[in-house]
Amino acid sequence: MEVKTKPMIYWTLLVHDGWNLYLAATLKGLCFIGSQNQTFVELSDWANKHFPGSPVVPDDGKLQPYLTELIEYLQGKRKCFTKPIDYKGTPFQLAVWNALCEIPYGQTKSYSDIANHIQKPAAVRAVGAAIGANPILITVPCHRVIGKSGKLTGYRGGLEMKTQLLKLEWEGSQVNGGALHV
Repeated sequence: MEVKTKPMIYWTLLVHDGWNLYLAATLKGLCFIGSQNQTFVELSDWANKHFPGSPVVPDDGKLQPYLTELIEYLQGKRKCFTKPIDYKGTPFQLAVWNALCEIPYGQTKSYSDIANHIQKPAAVRAVGAAIGANPILITVPCHRVIGKSGKLTGYRGGLEMKTQLLKLEWEGSQVNGGALHV
């Protein structure tokens, strides 16, 4: 009888230029980027829910490649991420998250655009729920999804964080009053 071991979850805290984000990874890849100023308890709760029984241990070294890419992105030096990701979800969630990864840097899509892209045009609300469950903020760019009218809508990290991320990508554009103006 083969005994399966639980994957280790390694974590670190990115503190850079006003950003405070928890990151976590398995040996397969990045599995979590938290919201701005999220607590370790929230990371731990997330890990226990999605990787039950897996040890959650600090390891700055294992997360360094992810930290480097994320800091480069926050500095405006990187437009895409190359390090592996390891997300767990339903087949529908994975389809939505993969579609998010196809939104180019500096561009946005609506929830209905994503629903159409995954060939589920009637599933706009379900797309919104899947986007809200995205465990890897920024790298899986759910901040690039806005309302059909151009209005900024819900974001697990909060609308202020969403606005900051869009401003990073859209130099010269304005995000005011909940609407995006180019």
